[in-house]
Amino acid sequence: MAGEPAQAASRAGSTTGASSTSTVEGAPVALPGPRVEESGTELLWQQVVAEIGRARSIDLICHICPDGDALGSSLAAGLALRGLGKQVRVSFGDDPQIVPESLAFLPGQELIVPAAEVPDVPELVLCFDVAARSRLGLLHDKAFAAPVLVVFDHHASNPGFGTHQLIDPAAPATAVLVDELLRRLGVELDQDLATCLYTGVATDTGSFKYRATTPATHELAGRLLATGIRHDLISRQLWDTSSFGYLKVLAAALDRAVYEPDAAGGLGLVWTWVPYQDLALFSVTVEEIEGLIDILRRPAEAEVALVLKQDPDGTLRGSSRSKGAVDVAAACTELGGGGHVFAAGFSVREDVAAVVERFRSALRPVR
Repeated sequence: MAGEPAQAASRAGSTTGASSTSTVEGAPVALPGPRVEESGTELLWQQVVAEIGRARSIDLICHICPDGDALGSSLAAGLALRGLGKQVRVSFGDDPQIVPESLAFLPGQELIVPAAEVPDVPELVLCFDVAARSRLGLLHDKAFAAPVLVVFDHHASNPGFGTHQLIDPAAPATAVLVDELLRRLGVELDQDLATCLYTGVATDTGSFKYRATTPATHELAGRLLATGIRHDLISRQLWDTSSFGYLKVLAAALDRAVYEPDAAGGLGLVWTWVPYQDLALFSVTVEEIEGLIDILRRPAEAEVALVLKQDPDGTLRGSSRSKGAVDVAAACTELGGGGHVFAAGFSVREDVAAVVERFRSALRPVR
């Protein structure tokens, strides 16, 4: 069974300038500044590359309801490994599996298989952008049955799981770690790989607007653009294309929005929710309204924004954002989710009022 961090586990050293810590075989190791190769992290990379080299069959998985970083990272790695002669499957643990329409342009989707087609005991599993075990969905047991489970992630809330952990909270996207993996595998960038990686980076930086964006992020984007990809078309598909039904759902959600000036220690909270009936009425998928949170976070009066989206079974998926003064990852962790300090989410089976109350009570200033 693939275990917890007791095996060859480590957190990846930052390539963006922040310091962090690492453990290899249980021994803590300090990680210095950018691009300084620390022995434990370098050893871990070598181990991961060696495991990939030995494997004949590799299963690449990302979190349920994948976004651009999760699916883009998985497909980029899958395309690269297929090019190296590996038998590759890409999957995520939803049933039914739905690739959001905004990501339908991503190359490599012929690699995607239903969760049921992933072997019960995979030879090697590479896991991308999964902040917590619960985000593996139907693939949880299969992932942990693998003798080697490698976790590539950048969420600060990731508690650490799997046999090998390459986790860099300072990275703006998991795609940054995949770019490093491709470099170590000797894979040259082409337009298909660049499209997947650019989608991951652009998605998780909010089109290079978020605080995690660094000079290195733009340097990576420049290398990706140099392959000839049409970043304008990618951006249009990601943010500027929707169905007419989405506009109707958006209008109802904004009309339902609530502003609470006293929440978050007086910094303010704005929240809304989208009942499943609205989605069904206008034939809109829950994935299509992921961008609603970026509209709701705009009011100057509120530090925190929260959107609750209802699944057919009543589950509420929460997406939250902070402008910099409140740790929403900590709040979402208390509701069984996680993410980044300023962008996080969760899924719960409770009524709307109870969920908002729990979220509101869990909001804390950034320390």
